[in-house]
Amino acid sequence: MSGDTAEPTAGSTEPDTSDADGREIPGWTPYRQWFRQQWAEGGAVAWGTALGHLLVGALVFALVVGFDLGSLPIGGSLVWFVYLAVTVAVLYAATAPPAEPYVAWLEDRWMDSDADKLLIILGHVVVIFFLFAVALGLPFNGLAGAIGSVLFFTAVYAMMVLALNLHWGYAGIFNIGIAGFMAVGVYVMAILSTPVDAGPTGVPGLGLPLPIGIVGGVLAASVVGLVAALPALRLRADYFAIVTVALSEIIRLTLNSRALQEFTVAGITTGTGGATGKTMPGNPVRLLFYESFDPGAAPALLGSVLFPLFEGLRVTLIPPNSFLLGVVPLPEFTLDLVVEPPVIVNWAYVAVLFAFVGLFYVLLVRTGNSPFGRVLKAIREDEIVAQSLGKDTRKFKIVAFMFGCGLMGLGGILWQGSQGFTNPGAFRPIITFYIWVALIIGGAGSNTGSVLGGALFAGLIWEGPVYVRRVLTNFVDFGDTPSTFPAAIGPFVEGEVLPFLAYMMGNISALRFILVGVILVVLMQTRPEGLLGHRKEEAAAIPLTRPAGSGGGGKGATDPVADGGSGHTTDSADGGDQ
Repeated sequence: MSGDTAEPTAGSTEPDTSDADGREIPGWTPYRQWFRQQWAEGGAVAWGTALGHLLVGALVFALVVGFDLGSLPIGGSLVWFVYLAVTVAVLYAATAPPAEPYVAWLEDRWMDSDADKLLIILGHVVVIFFLFAVALGLPFNGLAGAIGSVLFFTAVYAMMVLALNLHWGYAGIFNIGIAGFMAVGVYVMAILSTPVDAGPTGVPGLGLPLPIGIVGGVLAASVVGLVAALPALRLRADYFAIVTVALSEIIRLTLNSRALQEFTVAGITTGTGGATGKTMPGNPVRLLFYESFDPGAAPALLGSVLFPLFEGLRVTLIPPNSFLLGVVPLPEFTLDLVVEPPVIVNWAYVAVLFAFVGLFYVLLVRTGNSPFGRVLKAIREDEIVAQSLGKDTRKFKIVAFMFGCGLMGLGGILWQGSQGFTNPGAFRPIITFYIWVALIIGGAGSNTGSVLGGALFAGLIWEGPVYVRRVLTNFVDFGDTPSTFPAAIGPFVEGEVLPFLAYMMGNISALRFILVGVILVVLMQTRPEGLLGHRKEEAAAIPLTRPAGSGGGGKGATDPVADGGSGHTTDSADGGDQ
């Protein structure tokens, strides 16, 4: 947010309450008005005021939260809710004034570019999990592991949502068999690349190089997509959805079958492993840090450099026997930044996943901007009109479906490939449902929205509730957890809150479904197109409003947005990011 604000009227003693754009920010205390004035002056005064406010607010909040609840009749709902209301009020008062200029700055940055949108969402997800780790008292290694975990799920969901966006967002193909195509890619890759000698408990594979296995898995997912699309695309969208979900379950149950657990073809023994699962080739990223896949393998060159560096990364900020002004003794303080080798390897794989997210994104953007992509969008809007213009819409839909299924197979390989093992239970229909929820949150038709939806789903719905439970149980002793819902709701009706909350914390995984339902209802009521869906697009590959021969973009010229062919006018009020 800029430090300049609108000038107050002459002779006015009222503090200026507008930001740099002249927007009035509502205030509820003279202090907040004074805080805005200090912030508007900029420089050290603004930052000093904000820092002092946050420090005092954090101190008061810590005192309230750290109050000994054991001395209160906590079973009484009135006392509990009064305490909860005071805690929330203190937290709000501690964060509201500094948040106002920050929110205004975010609004400005949000309109600038797609890259800013991605950075804002990912940055806030990382900050939230940093606060979770601080609240849990995790060491730096635990903090790095927690953030690495949520970024892993962000990356894999972003890839899968981008692949689904090609089907639904571009071509209007209602595919709810995503998990099945993931399974085909993963299992074909595992069969092709698993070593012939898989050990006494493993199922042998063909022992081919891993790149061949990955390519084979992607091609197999595409071929299965072709087999499904040839007859099924003649059906209406709802019937096609039924076919895809049925195909997904057929694939999962086939992989679960004992008949295919181990079989021999042309003298070569292999199999799916059935319900027990199948080992997969080792994660090649591990070979950057270790000499082999063995648990006790010696570090490779990169590992021998990074592991000792991070294992001894401790910074002494206050040495022992230090004194302030030579009089007041200071406590020793050492900043522990140690990161264990497994966390380092996981972060390296997360970096690889985000590189693939970038490749998926660029590939779909170029597809959307191509003539092929524009025909897909025409089919999505009105297939009859596209047919009347001479386009073989069935052929375009088959190619798009095969392309998307191949990407789903590749995404499944990258998702499951880090674990070294897979089983049919990893490809249940609920995975398809989760990916659709992420697409709905981000907005169909928007590649940027696909990545944002993946980040929000992974951070707020998948990993977020688990960390909320850990934080709450770390500060509050809920007592024994009731085993059934009636046993939890009975004391709640009588005024005892803790048994009900303990039951909720113990069933946080099930509450994810409730949270998903609430989010979907809110989105359908307030923004049915998703966060970034239904962005205005031009049918032409080049801006049509630019004057002939003009190489620049004057007022009214259009700039293509790197998001599946959408564009916006440079003088529009909202930057085109609807």
